[in-house]
This record gives sequence, structure tokens and C-alpha cells, in this order.
Amino acid sequence: MTMEVLTVRPDDAEAVVLIRDYLSDVVARWWGRPAEAHEVDRAVREEPADGLSEPAGILLIARIDGAAVGMAGLRFPGDGTAELTKVFARPSARGRGVASALLDRLEAEARARGMREVRLETRSDLVEACRMYERRGYAPVAPFSDSPYCDRWYALPFAAAPEE
Repeated sequence: MTMEVLTVRPDDAEAVVLIRDYLSDVVARWWGRPAEAHEVDRAVREEPADGLSEPAGILLIARIDGAAVGMAGLRFPGDGTAELTKVFARPSARGRGVASALLDRLEAEARARGMREVRLETRSDLVEACRMYERRGYAPVAPFSDSPYCDRWYALPFAAAPEE
């Protein structure tokens, strides 16, 4: 198995497909049934990915043996934090280190840009994701958004650089 992680634009063909697959998965879990096309279309409109291009953000995709299998994005809102978003691995790729590889790269990018923390919002029904974030050191924090689709907020603080 060969995995590669690449920076892409949200309008790249592979990214567009992965974003729709991610939103389809999230919508299906929300309603407890397969997502309908019009619901995914609405989610695409309500959660645009255009903020995931430089300088406002970054979007990564993961490929295994040349096939796009996952993605994750990071936004830089300008307040010293980075916001993790759209973390997704196709069901066939789950448990193969895709999300970890993406998060490793994004967390390193946030550190390199001098961010003091990475934060994210999610839902308690996304059990696997919540477990993964907690294993990686993300801790629950007070809500920092008013999204009606989120009921959990996490942050991973970075240690301050020692003063010389």
C-alpha cells in the first residue's frame, strides 16, 4: 500500500468528489438514512469549501495506490487558531491511517504557521471521529460556534516556544 498526501484546491476534481462524499456521509448520519441528492446539494451550498485555499486555508487529499480516499482541511481565521474541517476517509479506507496521515500534516502546518491551537467542531454521533481526536490529544472545550449541527468542540493547544 502506497499512501500519499497532497495539497489541492477545493475545485480540483478529486476534491469536489470527496467533498460531496463527505457531506453525503454526514447528512446520512444526521438523518439515519441514505442522503438524497438535493440534501447533499444544500449541504454543499451551506458549507462551502472556498475558504480552504491559500491564504485563508489549506485542503489536503490522501491517495492510496493512486485512488483518492480521504481529505481534511484547515482554515486560518486570523486569531492565532487553525480550524480543522472536512476530515473524511471513505469507508473502504477507514482504519488504514488515512485520517492520521492527514492530521499529522495539518497539525504540522498549523505549528509552522505559528498557530497556538487547532480547534474543531463535530457531533457526538460521529463516534469514531471523536475517539480519534481524543486519542490525538484534542480536549473538549466550550462551544466557539453556534452551528446547529455540532454538539462537541475540541482543541489541541500547542506548547509555547521557549523564550531565549
